[in-house]
Amino acid sequence: MTPHQLFELGAFALDSGLTLPKARLAYATYGTLNAARDNVIVFPTWFTGTHSDLEWLIGDDRPLDTRKYFVIAPSLFGNGLSSSPSNTPAPFDRGRFPAISIQDNVRAQHRLLTEHFGVTRIQLAIGGSMGAFQAYQWGLAYPRLVERIAPCCGAARVSPHCYVFLAGAKAALLADPAFRGGDYDKPPETGMHAMARVWAGWALSQAFYREGLYRRMGFADVDRFLVDFWEAFWLRLDANNLLTQLHTWQTADIAKTPGFDGDLDRALRAIRAKAMLSPGETDLYFPPTDMAWEAARLPNAELRPIPGPWGHLSEAGIDPACNEFLGNSIRALLAN
Repeated sequence: MTPHQLFELGAFALDSGLTLPKARLAYATYGTLNAARDNVIVFPTWFTGTHSDLEWLIGDDRPLDTRKYFVIAPSLFGNGLSSSPSNTPAPFDRGRFPAISIQDNVRAQHRLLTEHFGVTRIQLAIGGSMGAFQAYQWGLAYPRLVERIAPCCGAARVSPHCYVFLAGAKAALLADPAFRGGDYDKPPETGMHAMARVWAGWALSQAFYREGLYRRMGFADVDRFLVDFWEAFWLRLDANNLLTQLHTWQTADIAKTPGFDGDLDRALRAIRAKAMLSPGETDLYFPPTDMAWEAARLPNAELRPIPGPWGHLSEAGIDPACNEFLGNSIRALLAN
């Protein structure tokens, strides 16, 4: 993993009403901050992700070109690098870690950018999946700072259907007696295996499986894909960290921002930044029709669905055609 740094937030007040003592935000940077401190791109992580998962878009002559831009990639609370159940001492350790909102995450990121780096302008707030919630939140909460937003394969509010999918995955994990309310002596592997099987049917489209595209990823058949890709992925993660991020996802809603009283239509219309919305054409979590509804309410938005059968993983850097399409969309937005 590319090295990261930690920004000490101190006693950090959360939307839940609790205060997280000695909170910290992990981040990585790429490129050089200019003298005006206005060549900044903020690129928050997604569910289970770290800054290293974002690097396929970052670098010289890549869509987020570090010859021109200074890219800051902050980690979600709960991802194991920022404050998380796995690295926080009592009384907020393990299953006692407090609930975290999307607003909490972006408020902490704003402190990093303004207090530590003295940023005067953000050229782009971009994010995929749970990062998309954060990109929207940046545009809503800090309109004088953010020039453009690029939510990818995500939403401004979790839909009831997506909430139900997440509830099913969460229930599979919690059904393992070894979980013990988060105070497990050894990882609840039975629950993690079950959760992986639930997730595998949602992350990729029906066409992906019908066309056998798992073979392109190096797996001989569906069963090997389930075991060697999905189960292997989940088993390397901490269960309490997963549940913290799942809660943030299930409760994500930019209209919870003070002043909007849950009115998503009004919250979207308040975002002044130029927006490029990039749903996955076959995404089962965040279908393009949902993002189209959001684009119609944003004052200055373009909708560019990513074509292909890769579902929610359309923006994960796996498929070259998806990568090229999304990269061109980002370049067009930054050139505007």
